[in-house]
Amino acid sequence: MKKFSLTAIGRRHLDTARRVTSGRSANTVYGGHEHVLRQTVIALAGGQELNEHLNPGEATVLVLSGRIRLFTQTDNWDGRDGDLLVVPPGLYSVRATEDSVVLLTVAKTDRLHQHREDESAVGEVPEPVAEGEAPVSGYELDEAAAPALSEKS
Repeated sequence: MKKFSLTAIGRRHLDTARRVTSGRSANTVYGGHEHVLRQTVIALAGGQELNEHLNPGEATVLVLSGRIRLFTQTDNWDGRDGDLLVVPPGLYSVRATEDSVVLLTVAKTDRLHQHREDESAVGEVPEPVAEGEAPVSGYELDEAAAPALSEKS
């Protein structure tokens, strides 16, 4: 079990965002590239923008403090303290209309499908390969085991 104070993390990153030239600071608090779910605290100084990103599946933006505007190619929405914005499919960007901290939650659904495929493959045993036959895709024939496999056939 892990516990985080998003308020404290956000405050620290907002202090950083105010000092750096990019006007941004962020930290992934849960998940990452190898996970389906990723949650990132992002601090933006007023007027700064999280540049256009492609929604990789499902995403939300929870405004922890401040005011932001979420943009898509066809629409935009305002959010302030406590608002949860559901990010539509496609490209989106976020602009802070004042110093702001958000929690961006992304579920990479393409990884969910890969994760399910990986889980379904756990425990599968490849069919024995007779000597001289090509191995099943994804598996290689163990040369030392080949005589034993052909003896059982």
